[in-house]
Amino acid sequence: MGDVCVDIRIFKSDRKLLSTTALAVAVIVGLSACQTSEVFHNGYVVDQAALDLVPVGSSREQVLLSLGTPSTTATFDGEVFYYISQKRTRTVAFMKQRLVDQQILAIYFDKDGVVTQRANYTLQDGKVFDTISRTTPTGGRDLTFLQQLLAGGGGAANSVRNILGGQ
Repeated sequence: MGDVCVDIRIFKSDRKLLSTTALAVAVIVGLSACQTSEVFHNGYVVDQAALDLVPVGSSREQVLLSLGTPSTTATFDGEVFYYISQKRTRTVAFMKQRLVDQQILAIYFDKDGVVTQRANYTLQDGKVFDTISRTTPTGGRDLTFLQQLLAGGGGAANSVRNILGGQ
């Protein structure tokens, strides 16, 4: 019987692809091994002993003395004090924070400033309060500098033209 010889040729481009793939796999494995998760706690942490000092029928002053200044207030149909706390995490330092938990203690007052109701709301109960980003959504489109240049209508294109001294 004869020997079978298989000749495999690896071209220069194939070697480059294999080495690039091996490097990418090594980087991914390396980064997944050093995952550093950060946890951020923001806002008011409810103390049960302080909360017990403000039962229904307490005055506004008693609430302020026991719980402190609220995170925010509302005055639609009587006054409401909101004490908000949030827990956010991010897996790596350069990633965006993700909201994990939210607790809202709401103290409702009547027209005379007397507590009528206490309520605890969680993330599952409603809308997320965004206390971190401090951003206001606006209408219109967000264009990058390059998109503004290519659009040619105004904005950055006119700014570049003015800087270069053109009319």
